[in-house]
Amino acid sequence: MGRTDHPYGGVSTGIAMSNQHDDDGVVLTEAQKRARRSRSIAIAFALAALVVLFYVMTMVKGPGVLNRPI
Repeated sequence: MGRTDHPYGGVSTGIAMSNQHDDDGVVLTEAQKRARRSRSIAIAFALAALVVLFYVMTMVKGPGVLNRPI
């Protein structure tokens, strides 16, 4: 009986996992799906802008940024 028999600290999940309902969960409307997609795109652009900003600032400071007293 190894650790793979009970992956969650000795708790068997066989019964709990087999009693899953056929529930679809939350169903979003088309407007909510569009709003979610718009937010995701805005977050992606903001993240890309930060990556570009950090890259540009690293290039502007040059290799001398590593030559500093500790």
